[in-house]
Amino acid sequence: HYAGSPRHGMEYRPYYLAREWVQAGHAVRMVAADYSHVRARQPEQAGSRHQELIDGIDYHWVPTPPYSGNGLGRVKNIWSFLRQVWRDAGEIARTFRPDIVIASSTYPMDIWVAHRIVKLARQQGVASQLVFEVHDLWPLSPIELGGMSPSHPFIRLCQAAEDYAYRHADVVVSMLPKVAGHMQQHGLDLHKLHIVPNGITLDEWQGEPPPLRDDVAAHMRACKQAGLQLVGYAGSHGTPNALEVMLQAASLLRDEPFAFVLVGDGHEKAALQAHAQQLGLEKVAFFDPIPKAQIPSFLAVADIAYIGWQRVPIYRFGIAPNKLMDYMMARCVVLHSVEAGNDPVAEAGCGITVPPADPLAIAEGLRQLAALDAGTRARMGDAGRQFVLEHHTYPVLARRFLQACDNSQP
Repeated sequence: HYAGSPRHGMEYRPYYLAREWVQAGHAVRMVAADYSHVRARQPEQAGSRHQELIDGIDYHWVPTPPYSGNGLGRVKNIWSFLRQVWRDAGEIARTFRPDIVIASSTYPMDIWVAHRIVKLARQQGVASQLVFEVHDLWPLSPIELGGMSPSHPFIRLCQAAEDYAYRHADVVVSMLPKVAGHMQQHGLDLHKLHIVPNGITLDEWQGEPPPLRDDVAAHMRACKQAGLQLVGYAGSHGTPNALEVMLQAASLLRDEPFAFVLVGDGHEKAALQAHAQQLGLEKVAFFDPIPKAQIPSFLAVADIAYIGWQRVPIYRFGIAPNKLMDYMMARCVVLHSVEAGNDPVAEAGCGITVPPADPLAIAEGLRQLAALDAGTRARMGDAGRQFVLEHHTYPVLARRFLQACDNSQP
């Protein structure tokens, strides 16, 4: 549903996996909604059904209504997408004849549509497999992060879809590493489960990256000239990202040589900007999203990269943040504010992990990282990059994904 590309912005994972599969000789059709709240840019012909070839990937854009926030408008967008793809299932099965159909839309209801395509493809004589890819655990995520009631009709629908997926999928791929117990309780045979985390694409980190946009570059340069430690954040400005706690830590550090630069967009950005103004945080600056290709240039200037999470039980199943992979590839030392089933920063030894929702701990962690000597910073940065190269590059992840499907064959 939410698939993006370097041309459109997030989500990137479907594009990166598909690009590797295309380069390996496979044909990939990406069926996606033409409106998504996470994209920086919607398809040019938004509002009409059309196709677009991006790096060998055949994108089929489905017209869906725009929306804002997580209310009824988003539900209508989801319903519109699923209804149309359900209607198109026969044509997809007949003309594309897919060997693998991947349901990968954050919410789980697309499993019903994907299974319909698989069944119709099998009627055409294709040994098609159904793959359920789990980004976040729904409906637990909207319950524990969004405060929705387990008895809400939308949550009940999500639960029915999740249970259906675990019972009927031939393969379940999870980005989260600690999900086995939860999935087994909801009917999954654990032989079907494979962990394929998020990662990076190497070509974005080779050669000289494009220069940082002028407004961001000028501000960061001025901060450096003033002798300030630059704390950088690049990514979504939403409730799960705990940026309000970062602002509270910035308030504690207002008289110390730190500057905070946040690049991105999201539902909470306006509220965060208003909060920073209320707190009088003159050394906190917000900027519009920059192209993904400029992220290495942004991170190269930052002294410390910040990533935070809310204190919620759902992270017991693990985390798989894209932005953290970028931070580590850029050799940033990382301040990680989290309590979760896994911690890549601690595993790699590339920063400091502090408790979530704790401005005092974040402020102290930033002080400790700022006090590191250049040699220690370099060693930690190299450790983070090496960790990603060994475990989180998309050529490796794309092969692991297809191997999971191969292993499921009788």
